[in-house]
Amino acid sequence: MTTEFNREAYSKTFEDLERFKYFCSTAWLYGHNGYVFDEKNLYNEKSRAWQAYQRYVNGGKRKHNNSGRYASNRRS
Repeated sequence: MTTEFNREAYSKTFEDLERFKYFCSTAWLYGHNGYVFDEKNLYNEKSRAWQAYQRYVNGGKRKHNNSGRYASNRRS
């Protein structure tokens, strides 16, 4: 019994892993608080680090929560 080796899938996975690792190590340069690199967060949509990485890759902006201590309840 032989296992089919898909070189493109392996290459894409390891390239994504290296890019994610680089993002986690330099996230504070982009205005993030910083993220701990963990391989299990790769492709995990529930992970905050992966979500931030996806926003960074797709050119999105950071989410700013305006419901802080001094937020106003008045409508604009």
